[in-house]
Amino acid sequence: MDTVRIGIIGIGNMGSAHVRNIQAGNVKGMEVSAVCDRNRERGDLFPDIPFFERGEDLISNDKVDAVLVATPHYDHTTLGISALEAGKHLLVEKPISVHKADCERLIGAHTDDKLVFAAMFNQRTDPRYRKLKELIASGQTGRIQRVVWNITDWFRTENYYASGGWRATWKGEGGGVLLNQCPHQLDLWQWLFGMPDRVRAFCELGRYHDIEVEDDVTCYMEYKNGCKGVFITTTGEAPGTNRLEITAENGKIVVDSRYEGIFWTRNEVPMSEWSATTSGGFSKPPVWDIHIPVPGGNGPQHLGILRNFADAVLDGKELIAPAEEGIHSVELANAMLFSGFREETLAMPIDAQAYADLLQEKIETSTFQKKKVQEGIASDFDNA
Repeated sequence: MDTVRIGIIGIGNMGSAHVRNIQAGNVKGMEVSAVCDRNRERGDLFPDIPFFERGEDLISNDKVDAVLVATPHYDHTTLGISALEAGKHLLVEKPISVHKADCERLIGAHTDDKLVFAAMFNQRTDPRYRKLKELIASGQTGRIQRVVWNITDWFRTENYYASGGWRATWKGEGGGVLLNQCPHQLDLWQWLFGMPDRVRAFCELGRYHDIEVEDDVTCYMEYKNGCKGVFITTTGEAPGTNRLEITAENGKIVVDSRYEGIFWTRNEVPMSEWSATTSGGFSKPPVWDIHIPVPGGNGPQHLGILRNFADAVLDGKELIAPAEEGIHSVELANAMLFSGFREETLAMPIDAQAYADLLQEKIETSTFQKKKVQEGIASDFDNA
């Protein structure tokens, strides 16, 4: 095989963007051989590509080597399982599933090691986070004591939530900002710092929008090694902030979307060593103010994952974002919602079935009716 013939299921905002990128020749070794959507009119966007209304029909087509699932969230599990069972390579949009139990089902269907199974965690291609991972893994930061991520620049309008009847509902999406926008940051959180041991979250439902799911979240996390974490997110603040601040033995590291690179206020002497040996009572370790330039802007993002997926299928290249790792960001989102519903601190890992049952209860008892629904593709789309 010298070309990956990929079929894309779901050609709304994100799926159609993937089609255009591949059609433009931006992904070497990949071509779109089929598209699928429940909305027949969307097929008119790509008249030269075979169109299917049922995902199963696309999956079974012999001109499809790989499947990209870019549908509403619940279908990620069922369509993903079908693709793997049909012997197709699989790339799943974030989140890989709505809840941990479905993640386990999807991952359990990946029984053939020859099939490439990846997730669209495009933020892992950002050079700043890749450099940050290198600094942490190499031990240069020293023991991490506290992490605070204020990610409130996911502003969304009422019109955004009206752009699909499935959006921001328990039945259609399974959650709000944690399941739609923040899988990227939750994936990076566990990728960089690992999974916490205890979670206490406060989730406000429809604080800023006419929706039934969470659009404002503040979460506190604890790790066995003593590290503490705070994660804050919302779709209701403008202009918002994207600032990751890490306090460690060897100083403070900041990644802020307003500035290029990484800023490290580095202690010349590790904090605990200085505390134990200095004769003063108020003095702090001397520091170096270091700016680490990281060329490449935000990185290749979605194109980077698509190119890596093609290379993995054709040449066996290591995946940037193996889909099996996608369970961690889903579990973090589930844990935050579960904690918020129960109004208590939860020990990790969570009980997957208990959360699935709670989510099903939310679906069955929902009486929410959207006041406005306008099916279509957002004209100013930048992220799903």
